[in-house]
Amino acid sequence: MFPILDAGADGYKAQAAPAGCFKPNGYGLYDMAGNVWEWTKDLFAPEVQPRESALQAAPGGPPQHLIKGGSFLCSDDYCFRYRPAAREAGPPDTGASHIGFRTVIRE
Repeated sequence: MFPILDAGADGYKAQAAPAGCFKPNGYGLYDMAGNVWEWTKDLFAPEVQPRESALQAAPGGPPQHLIKGGSFLCSDDYCFRYRPAAREAGPPDTGASHIGFRTVIRE
């Protein structure tokens, strides 16, 4: 039963938390893994693609976008996805509480 390892240390047990509940990583970035899967512009392919071909659809079906980073629903017993390199396919018309996107502000 989810969440197996969510201790609620951010004050949001079994749900997405607002950005910045934990300290940033060494690069000053917040929430790079484990809060919500991150939508990307890239289309999913079963193998990691070189940057030049990242926007080519995987053969054999409708386009699936790449989501990365895992979510609060992941655990060591379920999907092993608490890492920035974690990748999955997601239909572009999907909405879920454990999938989001990252905004960037240039200063």
